[in-house]
Amino acid sequence: MPERVALTGNDSAAYAMKQLNPDVVAAFPITPQTELMHKFASYVADGVVDTEFVRVESEHSAMSAVVGASLAGARACTATCSAGLALMWEILYVASSCRCPLMMPVVNRALSAPINIHCDHSDSMGARDSGWIQLYSENCQEAYDNAIQAYRVAEHEDVRLPTMVPLDGFILSHTLEGLEVNDDEAVQEFVGDYEPEDSLLNVDDPHTFGMFALPNYYMEYKKQQVDAMEAAMDVVQEVGKEYGEMTGRSYSLVEDYKCDDADVIIVGLGSTMGTAKQAADDLREEGIKAGVLKIRCYRPFPSERINEVLEGAEVVGVMDRAVSFGLGGPLFHEIRSSQWGQTTPLVNFIYGLGGRDLSLNRVKDIFGSLVEAAESDDYEPTVRYVDVRE
Repeated sequence: MPERVALTGNDSAAYAMKQLNPDVVAAFPITPQTELMHKFASYVADGVVDTEFVRVESEHSAMSAVVGASLAGARACTATCSAGLALMWEILYVASSCRCPLMMPVVNRALSAPINIHCDHSDSMGARDSGWIQLYSENCQEAYDNAIQAYRVAEHEDVRLPTMVPLDGFILSHTLEGLEVNDDEAVQEFVGDYEPEDSLLNVDDPHTFGMFALPNYYMEYKKQQVDAMEAAMDVVQEVGKEYGEMTGRSYSLVEDYKCDDADVIIVGLGSTMGTAKQAADDLREEGIKAGVLKIRCYRPFPSERINEVLEGAEVVGVMDRAVSFGLGGPLFHEIRSSQWGQTTPLVNFIYGLGGRDLSLNRVKDIFGSLVEAAESDDYEPTVRYVDVRE
């Protein structure tokens, strides 16, 4: 039977990994992810899992180890954040290009310099085009649920791509929340056995992985990855629906909250969307028709579904916890591109860099500025930096 427990975000992801019981886990510590692997290491030390736990000298080595394990036919996993994810950069692409169905929690943390150990999304957003599926978590429950679903998505025969599960550093990773966890047996049955079609250890039918590709083949490899990423769109929804049948908690590509009749909608991802939902509830009591569109699946990007939700809004505010050194933030770029040819005004809000707090009242103020924009006759698209000192 499901059990109600209190866990931090790090412990939630580690508990999911314990129930998944991967064959190989490679780990290197980095704040604020360290406690996640500390917890999983205790499961290994106590004999709760059968995992081969590999302690490596860097995050580059951690990703290299799990890629090798995956290509040898093992179900493999690691976790990281910030500079650790950046150090993996080369091997992130190797993992996706070699179609390794890995799972990796990423505990979001700002990238240096100046050095900062607190949350923003610059790490996972920087990896958005590395060929990894990305499933963002609003709370500890979702961190747990997403980690379990990730393997089912990654290992699907139409996908075979690695999947990262970002969760906000400290805001979730070190915060204790109540959540419901499944039976170990139920998780094992849901995920099933990993049966790769081929592996390095298949001496009867040898294969080569990560070979050299000249221009006459390289583009075809990339197009196959693109096709697999597009196929993942349906798989994410199928797996989320099946997970809901098991747990009562269904998941899709996005979650639209009170958007059906909303005049103003905030779009974003991660823990801030919980605050935005509360702000929408409070403003509805004041007569403001506010809604929230939470992006759960950022890669692949569900543009059609997003457009359906945003169609009736008067103004849309896009919340980015990262900067892209062009016009606005990375999520704003995606929304703006998907809205090409549409007339819905967009406002980009860059917030929370390096862990700067965003209060409930400040989110209400953002909704208020969207109402003002909707009533303005001379509206122009803008990028606004929230709570930046002059």
